[in-house]
Amino acid sequence: MLLYGLALYVFLGIVTGAAFVIFGVSQVLPHGATATVGARLLILPGAAVFWPYVLMRWCKARGAAKTRSAL
Repeated sequence: MLLYGLALYVFLGIVTGAAFVIFGVSQVLPHGATATVGARLLILPGAAVFWPYVLMRWCKARGAAKTRSAL
């Protein structure tokens, strides 16, 4: 049972990390900052391991962006 939980955590980490690197990095970085392909490749392993924190920050950044665009 523990092994299934670990496998689920790894799977969700890979999916979340890949989605974050492709779509979310530009939303979390300060306005006008960009990430190169090399930087995105370096971010991917950490984003996969710490996916709950990455997902939380990504959601907060999306909410802040919606608030800024409404003003």
